[in-house]
Amino acid sequence: MRIAVVGGGIVGLATARLLAAEGHELVVLEKERALATHQTARNSGVVHAGIYYAPGSLKAKLCRRGRELLRAFCAERGLPYAEYGKVVVAVEQRELEPLRRLAERAEANDVPGLRWLDQDGIAEVEPHVRGLAALHSPRSASCDFAAVALALAGELTEAGGTVRTEARVVRVLSTGTSMRGGAGHAASPGGVTIELADGELVRADRAVVCAGLHADRLARASGQPQAPRIVPFRGEYWRLAPERAALVRGLVYPVPDPSLPFLGIHLTRRIDGEVLVGPNAVLALAREGYRRRDFSARDAVEALTWPGTLRMMRRHWRAGLDELRRSLSAHAFVAAAQRYVPELRAADVRSAPAGVRAQALERDGALVDDFRLGSSGGVVWVRNAPSPAATSALAIAEELAGLVLSSRPAAGSSPAPAAA
Repeated sequence: MRIAVVGGGIVGLATARLLAAEGHELVVLEKERALATHQTARNSGVVHAGIYYAPGSLKAKLCRRGRELLRAFCAERGLPYAEYGKVVVAVEQRELEPLRRLAERAEANDVPGLRWLDQDGIAEVEPHVRGLAALHSPRSASCDFAAVALALAGELTEAGGTVRTEARVVRVLSTGTSMRGGAGHAASPGGVTIELADGELVRADRAVVCAGLHADRLARASGQPQAPRIVPFRGEYWRLAPERAALVRGLVYPVPDPSLPFLGIHLTRRIDGEVLVGPNAVLALAREGYRRRDFSARDAVEALTWPGTLRMMRRHWRAGLDELRRSLSAHAFVAAAQRYVPELRAADVRSAPAGVRAQALERDGALVDDFRLGSSGGVVWVRNAPSPAATSALAIAEELAGLVLSSRPAAGSSPAPAAA
């Protein structure tokens, strides 16, 4: 079977590599000159153990399985992987009950080695961290997701697959659907027809679309539903000066707000030993807007005219103002982390590259929390795959491969309708 995968990030490459290993003919179509340049490479490198996710959700299931597969993959191929461990810290009395509920969720998700720490226990694990209590997840880790993605690409090509860069896809249509555009008017005689920006038509029996920040735009152009819409959130980071990196041994997180999919300002030791502070989450005015000044009129208009965006803003305006304040002030940003690392000072941090999260948003303003996978007419669509998608990539690949090779829906999802 000839299968095309749209998107050369870690999820797309993991899926292509798995299907190629099963003997299928694979081609990956990536719009950039290089692979894994967006969400795969622009993150903190944290390998999550499954603490946060609703029991029974795709995130809970695939994060647990994905972490195990990723750990083995890195070990077998000599890729860097370090189980630094994570503490989720309650610093105020009002945070203790949410932390207990989080512990119950983590236990339901079979998070390995989970421990409840008192103040002395916190000091033993993270000597510079202060709090009333914490959850300790010793199997939470760090790795280099971009290196993993390139290793997956290497195994894909060794299995006979093809990777095409600078191949921007504008539409993916199933059998019998008319196509209009630079290539004129054509209809696929069978399988799937993929239209590139230069008018080239690529034929395949099946397709998997892992388009990340552009998932909704490509879906809409292909006759799929309008919702959910991708609204980009820029996550800004600072990094500790090298002489202050010893303030953190591993991964230090606050108790999260359960109404938001973001985990709050945290400190994470990367696989190279660098310690990041962040990210925040501010609405970006460009889907690939890694700098504050980056602006795309098309992206901004699409985000701000989507009914769900204004509804989300009205619902979470106070949190949004806090995020904006931290974006504009290093002192405010660092103050969020000082709550549990009181020795930290604004003078201890240096600027670091930002990332952009592809957050799916429903028309009613609800932030889509779980992975959203579905299939329609020979095309498998990934409509929402935020964190922990990198951790879960090898397990998501198994799920997507199952959708490609059979008609069964993914667990916790349903096939996408054929039209909006």
